[in-house]
Amino acid sequence: MPYVQRTESGRIFGQFANLQPGFAEEWIEEGSPELSPIDPDQLALAERVWRDGELVAVMWLRERHRDQLEIEAPTTLTGEQFKELLVYMQALRDWPQSPDFPASQHRPISPTWLAGQIE
Repeated sequence: MPYVQRTESGRIFGQFANLQPGFAEEWIEEGSPELSPIDPDQLALAERVWRDGELVAVMWLRERHRDQLEIEAPTTLTGEQFKELLVYMQALRDWPQSPDFPASQHRPISPTWLAGQIE
């Protein structure tokens, strides 16, 4: 039944019983999963999965830096980068307690240099 209106990203944000020429011309079958409201528990679970993955993805970097310090080898990260890494990891741990959780647009931001690190 409903005609839908979508955002530029394709997300449905309006439903109408009748055709709305110019902005709600797409018809979707009643009962389509696309029309189902998103379960907040599912959003929270998805964000926790994302957060856990991010933590796992950077743990090796923390461990390498600590190992390099322990064996008195030159470190790959600067002291400032290591501190930024630890702050980011703590922000990831704190993310589920944030008042903005689970809105993905408010996720903790990784340090810009992190993308250049290779495991």
